[in-house]
This record gives sequence, structure tokens and C-alpha cells, in this order.
Amino acid sequence: MNPEWYEQSFGEDYLIVYRHRNRAMATQEMQQVIQWLELTPSDHILDLCCGTGRHSITLAKQNLHVVGLDLSNTLLQRANQLTQQEGLNIPFVHGDMRQLPFVDDSFDVVLNLFTSFGYFREDDENQQVLREIVRVLRPEGRFLIDFLNREAVIRQLVPESEREEEGVWIREVRWIDGDFVHKTIWIRDDRGERRYEERVKMYTYEKMVDMMTQAGMSVTASYGSFRGEPYQKDSKRMIIVGKVRK
Repeated sequence: MNPEWYEQSFGEDYLIVYRHRNRAMATQEMQQVIQWLELTPSDHILDLCCGTGRHSITLAKQNLHVVGLDLSNTLLQRANQLTQQEGLNIPFVHGDMRQLPFVDDSFDVVLNLFTSFGYFREDDENQQVLREIVRVLRPEGRFLIDFLNREAVIRQLVPESEREEEGVWIREVRWIDGDFVHKTIWIRDDRGERRYEERVKMYTYEKMVDMMTQAGMSVTASYGSFRGEPYQKDSKRMIIVGKVRK
């Protein structure tokens, strides 16, 4: 069987394509998250799909207890390097978000950031991620899911873009096919040309809330960006905050 796109795309080249997602942005976003979720040093936090750990590191520097999980060993290795450079001690765990390697009721808070949801073709697989979030959260545990906003993506999609950064040429082609938004990425440098695919299943706000309700989640607030304005149909992002019902 061919590997899924998410098993191939989150490697060294991902760090080049998304290098603009920097620590300063993560710091700004986490200040809002700390406020929304009223995070305290007594909370045990899971950064689900943590990537290179930029959000985990930001939280740890605020004296918060955080564990990061990701499927990509490459990104986890980078997260460990950055954490050591900062003199921090953050556990980073390799795992699949559909089957989290944690016992029930392990965390007070689960964060799922930067559109790390909707990776799977079938609704039940995506809902399984929500069920796992509920399973590992303690009673009254809090969650935040930062997802793309379907309506904004459809309206604002840029079909094609090119850029060159530090001698690396990057071309991105984007399109919508049914409920999925696709992206093909070409990268060319002195090592030659590579190609990657990305695919995310888009959900309406109503469908997301319905899936969360079925999983045992209760939505308490929704925001349109990390600036904190309430979610609206034309919002840039769909940031959903809530608690689990156990």
C-alpha cells in the first residue's frame, strides 16, 4: 500500500515550506490560549500533533506542564533539539492521533493547533481523533481545536503561488474537490526537485460541533482567530473551545 500523504509530507522539507510559522507567532497564540483555557501550572497539557514543538516550548517557558505528540519522527527530533537549546524538559512522544499512547484521564487540557485535524478521508476516522481526545482528558477537562474555516477557504483560496527563499524554490498549487482542500507542493534546490501532497477534509462549523457532541464534548466558545473575535461564517479560522462530559 502507498503511504498516506501525512506519512510523507512532514519531513525536512516541511520545515522549509512552513518556516514562516515561527516562535513569535506561537507566543502570541499561546498567550490567548492561556487566557481562554485559564491554564495553570497544575494543568497537564497535551499538544496533539505538536510538530517541531513551537507551541509546547512556549507553554513550557510559562512554567506549564506540557507533553507533545506527533507522527513525524523528523519533526519530533527537531522539537527535541529546540527544547534542549532552550534548557527545557518536555516529553515528546511518537504516536498516531487516532490511537493515543496514553491511559484514560491522563490530561487536563488537549490542544490541537494549526489545522492538525481532518487528515483522514472517512468521517469516522476524524471522529475517532475526537473520541481519543475525550478518552485521555480527565472529567471536566478542556480542549481547544484550531481548524481551518471551510467557508473562508472556499472564498479565499489562492490557486497557485511561487516563492524563493534562501536558494530554495517553492511552488504550491491548491484546489478543492468536494469536501477536501488539496495542495501539491514542489520544492527545488541544489538537491533536485521533490513533490509532496496535502489533503484536509473541510467541515462546516455545525458539522464540527455535531461530531464533538457525539464524541462527548461540550463547546463553550468559538473564535475566528487568535485575536479573539467571536467565530462568524466568514472568519479566517475556526477555533473551538470546550470541555468534556464524563
